[in-house]
Amino acid sequence: MSDARGTVEPEVLIDKRDGLGLITLNRPKAINALNHPMALVILDALREWATDDEVKTIVLTGAGERGLCAGGDIVAIHTDAKNAVAHRDSAHTAADSPSGRFWRDEYILNALIGRYPKPYVAIMDGIVMGGGVGLSGHAGHRVVTERSMIGMPETGIGFVPDVGGTYLLSHAPGEIGTHIALTTARMNAGDAIAAGFADYFVPSEHLPALLEALRGNTADVAIAKFAQPAPVSDFAAQREWIDYCYSADTVEEIVHRLQHDGRAEAAKAAADVLAKSPVALKVTLRSLRSARTAENLETALNQEYRVSVAALSTHDLVEGIRAQVIDKDRNPQWSPATLAEVTEAEVDAYFTELGDRELGSAAPQAVIVKDRS
Repeated sequence: MSDARGTVEPEVLIDKRDGLGLITLNRPKAINALNHPMALVILDALREWATDDEVKTIVLTGAGERGLCAGGDIVAIHTDAKNAVAHRDSAHTAADSPSGRFWRDEYILNALIGRYPKPYVAIMDGIVMGGGVGLSGHAGHRVVTERSMIGMPETGIGFVPDVGGTYLLSHAPGEIGTHIALTTARMNAGDAIAAGFADYFVPSEHLPALLEALRGNTADVAIAKFAQPAPVSDFAAQREWIDYCYSADTVEEIVHRLQHDGRAEAAKAAADVLAKSPVALKVTLRSLRSARTAENLETALNQEYRVSVAALSTHDLVEGIRAQVIDKDRNPQWSPATLAEVTEAEVDAYFTELGDRELGSAAPQAVIVKDRS
């Protein structure tokens, strides 16, 4: 973005002052959508600050009033996916595309945030979607406000939750995470705290004071000065039908249970699920069930990387982004068109190991010092 003088400002502002390492995503017109250069800037700053005694606490925030981060650069992904489909690229080849390289560094960044050795405070004000969850959902201190709208919208574009999202979703209480993943339902502040995506509720009017307090206090002390009781969560109140319907072993059975539950909320959820990419739904459910038993976040990210680069070579990712973002006709033509037509082989293909292109996300100490080669 440019200031009043026409000077081009950095897309990420990095500031170190008074014991605070402040990271500000600075693309407000794009709701601070994350791209590869931005991820690298953040990764470099966090690696440097991990061993910098002058930095006591890290804070992540976003410029503008609309949100922390709307996700990744979907248009760039669409370009890479179209090229991959046209050339019939394998997942191994797709890993070397611009999107594949971006995801590699982004997921390494997500792993670093999840195991960061210093307090990392994410201000999840406004819209926080997809890649924005990867920057904030693994933080040690996650703050939401009355303006927060948090979600993982991937199945709506023929993709699968990533950036460690399968790990967060699969560890939400009961089957709340499965509901969020398959329907792309949005979470408000109360829902996010109930689902384990956030920790504290602070009214947005207090955020400037909170940021100031973080300069002279520990994260726990500063946040405690402004935190208020979490709002009521609709998802938590609806656990009975959510847990029963989404505990099924297949997407078909989940939809059947939702359609026959008798509650309007369940019927709407069934319709929401059926509007999504059938193959993405099945891959997402398998990913969630696997992530639920994963040893740690890094293990889930390794799986997500295989799935993500495999998705680059699929019709549904191209078609989903076209319908939702490019042409905006909101009428994707999925292939296969129904859940019944999706074969086990098609789902298995997303989980194929990548050989020397594996992400191989490792222990946090290795992530901190690992270079990008």
